Amino acid sequence: MRSCSMLLVFWLGLVGTTASAAGDRASRDKLLAEAESRLKSIYEQRDFAPAAFPGQWLADSSGYCMLEPPKPGMTPEIVQYDAATGKRSVLIGVDQLVAPGTAERLVVQRFFQTPVAHKFYLQTRTGNWVFDLKSGKRQQLPAEVPTAASTFSPQADRILFRRGRNLAVLEIASGRITPLTTDDDQNLENGGESWSPDGRRIAYLQSDFSKVRRRSVVHPTDPTYPAVTLERYARVGTPIPTIRVGVVDGEGGASRWVKLPADPGTFYINSVRWAGNSQELLIEMLSRSRDHRKFLLANVESGEIAVAYEESDPAWVDASYAANAGLEWLRGGKEFILLSERDGWRQAFVMSRDGKRRTLLTRGTFDIIARGPVDEPGGWFYYIASPDNATQRYLYRIRLDGKSGPERVTPADQPGTHSYEFSPDRRWAFHTYSTFDKPPVVDLVQLSDHRSVRILEANEPVQKRASTLISRPTEFLKLDIGNGVVLDAWMIKPRDFDEKKQYPLFVFVYGEPHGQTVLDDWSGGQNHSMFHRMIADLGYLVVSIDNRGTPAPKGAAWRRAVYGSLGPLSTEEQAAGVKELARMRSYVDLSRVGIWGWSGGGSNTLNALFRKPEVYHVGMAVAPKPRPELYNAWFQEIFMRTPEVNPEGYRKSAAINFAEGLRGDLLIVHGTGETNTHLQITESLVDRLIELGKRFDYMAYPNRDHGLREGKGTAVHLRMLMTRYLIEHLPPGPR
Repeated sequence: MRSCSMLLVFWLGLVGTTASAAGDRASRDKLLAEAESRLKSIYEQRDFAPAAFPGQWLADSSGYCMLEPPKPGMTPEIVQYDAATGKRSVLIGVDQLVAPGTAERLVVQRFFQTPVAHKFYLQTRTGNWVFDLKSGKRQQLPAEVPTAASTFSPQADRILFRRGRNLAVLEIASGRITPLTTDDDQNLENGGESWSPDGRRIAYLQSDFSKVRRRSVVHPTDPTYPAVTLERYARVGTPIPTIRVGVVDGEGGASRWVKLPADPGTFYINSVRWAGNSQELLIEMLSRSRDHRKFLLANVESGEIAVAYEESDPAWVDASYAANAGLEWLRGGKEFILLSERDGWRQAFVMSRDGKRRTLLTRGTFDIIARGPVDEPGGWFYYIASPDNATQRYLYRIRLDGKSGPERVTPADQPGTHSYEFSPDRRWAFHTYSTFDKPPVVDLVQLSDHRSVRILEANEPVQKRASTLISRPTEFLKLDIGNGVVLDAWMIKPRDFDEKKQYPLFVFVYGEPHGQTVLDDWSGGQNHSMFHRMIADLGYLVVSIDNRGTPAPKGAAWRRAVYGSLGPLSTEEQAAGVKELARMRSYVDLSRVGIWGWSGGGSNTLNALFRKPEVYHVGMAVAPKPRPELYNAWFQEIFMRTPEVNPEGYRKSAAINFAEGLRGDLLIVHGTGETNTHLQITESLVDRLIELGKRFDYMAYPNRDHGLREGKGTAVHLRMLMTRYLIEHLPPGPR
């Protein structure tokens, strides 16, 4: 493997160049210089990061508004565009953006419309303001009111904000600030707050961390005498924060606490919101292991609590809270729409408020990937799904009366991934469309027939730059590994690919329930796609595979297949996928296979090298968790419970227990400032490999956290480290 010849492919307008051998230092140095140039283009110059459309829907849905300078180089003003005609008009002009009594220009960096349509919040370089369109009045907010985490009352006359661990309300007209909570206890934290519809009350969550164990964190303020702090971390099997729901008057006073039907420290609160009125709260509770959830209706005046809905599952109810969190009220609060996997697929149900009547709204063997809005006047429920292709995303809708089947809104001639930002009246939407090989385009569509009205963001510069590097389309494949299991995969081929030759295979893996890597969109592969194209052009086949247990829309059984132990199933199915790919494609060289992954993908990389050394020869594990029993309770307990009740599951999951199987080349990368997969978890594996006498490489990035983003040059340095390691240990090019 190490002595093979290789074909070195150069890019950025250069003609392909062949190096005679992997040991040719001049050729390798030139190759690495070109790689570094391309990586700087990706991670520092951000040449392939698409622009997002900055428009915001107006409350009356007549159009949208955005920041835009009247002329290039001038101070931006707030303009609006009519949705139907595209006519531009000035909403708040540069002449109005002046501090009262001065000539100082207010340079707006961020803005939004408050609950009262003629009042806008403006964040500027010199402070935060409320601007009244009717009167033209500008009022500056006190400096202690933070830019973020501030919530206007429904009447837009007050702002709820956080003061450290506490909550306070600013009365805008008078400037008076009223504390709502005054907890001095450093173990308490108040947040998750929301106004009642009538603006009289505020609901919030109070978390008590007093029983959560502390861990030492080193802060290198002075390298010779670093500071050490103690920070809370709820590890698997240890106490978690206790949570309670409080209600306080908007004018201040004592809080009233909802009497939740569970022991403290045995549950999480997923959401608290007002239940369509100002007397009741809707509280979504999840058991600690997420195998049970219930929606409670709590009357804040009488203290009565009713269960609107509850469900349980032997594994977990649903780990994808972004997809099905909360519910949507219908018919004046008499019914609601709920997403549930209770029947084996994530479907929409119409429930009565008391939970006694349940009607299945969407029917079929498919998953709702994410909920959309309800258009009650029009009689529609919108949602994202892709019944026939788990790598793509489309908009569907269904009649609220259930009298007709699902209707695909996204045109059939646009395969890929689609997302929508709806206008308040559901007549219009900002529509974003991309594929793995095509950067996103944003247009305005009319939802009645998905008619494209105008392009809002074409991302032409990104499209042009990408077109010079994407020489052939990414191939999406189905890998049948037997027993009815078919895995989705994508493959990127070298620029000068020759199917008559064999190429080394480089696998990008995640493989855990937190995300898919095989997605047909521009950010597919967890935003590593342009890096992978660079690697492919060196002379590799780059592949990613989604095993069972990833959150693909393939049914609850697919997602729950890993219940009890993360690691064993993904290791088996990833290896089986590699073998099936080689069977299907003769140009895959099974004698040269590398693998890499980040976080859970780092764990799967370790398991691949330790458990399947006959399949994988090189691995790079970034920020892995080789000992899941030391990971955080919130994530790991969903899928594996605790070591006390599932010792064998944890034993089989932990890569450290299989380290003696390492035969290939392994690079471990970690940040010493990790707050998620702590450095000490990985260093215990390092100690084990040393004890076993195994050869491996280890890179620690000082003070970097889980994303390894901190510090100038880090992103490029990390990818160059990986590129060099790959070239040196798994030489590129065909045989």
